[in-house]
Amino acid sequence: MHSIIKADPNNAEAWWLLTRAYLHDGKTDLIRDSLRLLPAGNAIAPLILCANGQVLLQEHKKDSAMLCFDKALEETKQKDPKVLLAIAIAQQDAPAGDANYAIDLLNRAIKRDKRNPELYVAMGNAYRKLANGTESYKAYQEALNQDNRYAEAAYRLGKIFVSQGNDAMYVKYFTDAVTADSLYAPAWYELYYHYYFKDVNKAMDCLQHYIAASDKSSANDYLLTDLLYASRKYQDAIQHAQQILGQQGQQTEPRLFKLIAYSYKELNDSARALEYMRAYFGRQQDTGFVVKDYETMGDIYDKMQQSDSAATYYVRAAAMEKDTTKSIAYDKKLAELYKKLKDYPNQAIWLGKYYQHSAQSTNLDLFNWGLANYMAKNYPMADSVFGLYETKYPDQDFGYYWRARSDAAIDTNMTMGIAVPHYLKLIDIAVKDTTSKTNRKHLVESYGYIAAYKANAEKDYTGAIDYFEKLLSLDPGNTDAQRYISILKKNQEKAAKQTEKAGTTRAGD
Repeated sequence: MHSIIKADPNNAEAWWLLTRAYLHDGKTDLIRDSLRLLPAGNAIAPLILCANGQVLLQEHKKDSAMLCFDKALEETKQKDPKVLLAIAIAQQDAPAGDANYAIDLLNRAIKRDKRNPELYVAMGNAYRKLANGTESYKAYQEALNQDNRYAEAAYRLGKIFVSQGNDAMYVKYFTDAVTADSLYAPAWYELYYHYYFKDVNKAMDCLQHYIAASDKSSANDYLLTDLLYASRKYQDAIQHAQQILGQQGQQTEPRLFKLIAYSYKELNDSARALEYMRAYFGRQQDTGFVVKDYETMGDIYDKMQQSDSAATYYVRAAAMEKDTTKSIAYDKKLAELYKKLKDYPNQAIWLGKYYQHSAQSTNLDLFNWGLANYMAKNYPMADSVFGLYETKYPDQDFGYYWRARSDAAIDTNMTMGIAVPHYLKLIDIAVKDTTSKTNRKHLVESYGYIAAYKANAEKDYTGAIDYFEKLLSLDPGNTDAQRYISILKKNQEKAAKQTEKAGTTRAGD
């Protein structure tokens, strides 16, 4: 456009197209300043007025914009399809533009230029702004009726079907667009994006066509590097990314460092992967991080056997993750890492999250959650978890056994007796099969604890001896039990003598 304008400063259409190009790139200030330099005679050309009006409308100066548009319409007696189209496009493109007004202008333009597909595409765009898919589809289809090789009409139809998730139809229309015009870049991009998730070889072909048909940019360089990574051509991805780094230096987007890191990670070079991930973290804004960034750092540290650092990053990933299935996987992973670190309090936290969030959690997960709390010496929580185990699995001994142990750890002085009921329930289950080593172990512990409680808390020496004798029936060589029985019998004798003496004294009185 600059070349055309330099050769012909009075070419109003070139000025209008240049304005659209600048506005598309968000360079409102540049085109505004350029339009001010127009010779006075050119400033009132209808398309120049449309260009100025479009800039003003983008700046939310609606009244000033309408003065320009009305002047352009007055100069052309509302009969020039190009001017009608230019004002309609301005209304479509501006956030505050009036799509209904654009449709009215386009209907007038079509009456004067019925076979112009550009007018029907603009009509379709106006209806899309109004979220009227049916009318926009009809307008784009009419554009193809006027010219079946009009690429933009096919592209716009494809975009309708993208919004509907109809991949068969949008692929068809995007393919029609590039068949009609092999340099129609927007359709090549859509095809690249579609195949990116389905066929990386087709995606690469489409991307190369897109790059050939579009302006050279760092964004395109990144797309190619990213696709090389997605194609598992990790060395090529690294090499291409390094070339971009060499060209852009400090201006390089942070995500390029991440992509290099991902590639090194896939090549099992954890040290280089960590180097580039650290570079990425040092450059990226806090709001720019995604879940996978933290997950990748966690994976790298985990691979390097640095479990504490791995856990730190997995925790951050878990905090950001919105997908329930993925969040559950983090719960499990973190529980395993904290177990490896023997950090039982944190292991208990993440086992609890996993058990509560996962529909696939089992009695083993519940048991491990309770045990982690026990190992963390969080005995009240362990009691609660094993209480849940008792309720859900009343025929199994694990809940009773570990709840008894948790309560015994709470009631160290045996003043409350809270462990006794669970030991008694454990006995009811274990006594059914005394050939089992586990059952015998549980019975020995249960008999011993209840005997101690009866002797020390209840002063029930007879009951205590009874439980110690049950213990000896399973473990005859248990010298502690033998010794305690001997002590208790002496206590019984002593108590009996005191009782007898007390009775004799009362009789003498």
